Amino acid sequence: MSVRLILSSLVVSALLCGASSLAPAQTAAPAPKGAKDAAKDTSKDTAKPAAATKPATAAKPAARPEAAAAAAAGGAEPTLIGQFGTWGAYTAMPNGKKVCFALAKPSSSKTNPPNRPRDPAYAFVSTRPAEKVTNEVSIMIGYTLKPGSESSLEVGGASYAMYTQGDGLWIKNAAEEERMVDAMRKSADVTVKGVSAKGTETTDTFSLKGLSQALDKLAQDCKR
Repeated sequence: MSVRLILSSLVVSALLCGASSLAPAQTAAPAPKGAKDAAKDTSKDTAKPAAATKPATAAKPAARPEAAAAAAAGGAEPTLIGQFGTWGAYTAMPNGKKVCFALAKPSSSKTNPPNRPRDPAYAFVSTRPAEKVTNEVSIMIGYTLKPGSESSLEVGGASYAMYTQGDGLWIKNAAEEERMVDAMRKSADVTVKGVSAKGTETTDTFSLKGLSQALDKLAQDCKR
């Protein structure tokens, strides 16, 4: 099974296990670090988020995770090891390899034009020791992004360019990711901007309350 499908299954299962503060989510998950580092070949295919059953409008509930879990092939069930503010910290052991991630949904979202339908958005910060990946940031934006469009993540007074694939965002310059995560640890919130395939502009704000504690917890657990 590909890492993409495994992680998709993990997030679905995590939502089934359920931190009470997390709404049912579209079941996409962060792509491997290799998706950024290995140019635009096989890695981009890996980076592309898995398909999920999507709701008709943003006002309706997200697709039932049970249906998406049945569609995604297998995978280890994650364990919620702590809820820190708006961030849930999870671990799992797909194929005997530990995966750790923090997950949160936006504290506010808006579209231009207003009230355009979209699926739920989620932010992930992932660590995969077997791949030597630590604190990889990705955003599942809740719609198909406009090919070639510019997206950004703004935190701590700085803006970071994000590359897009399907409905996912990852930082363009991997060398800046550590600095970006450090800013996320110290800031109150982060803003993510994107443009849909239909030209709708979106702005999502994620509260960063609890992220630093969640990452510290994952750092401890992922050593084991």
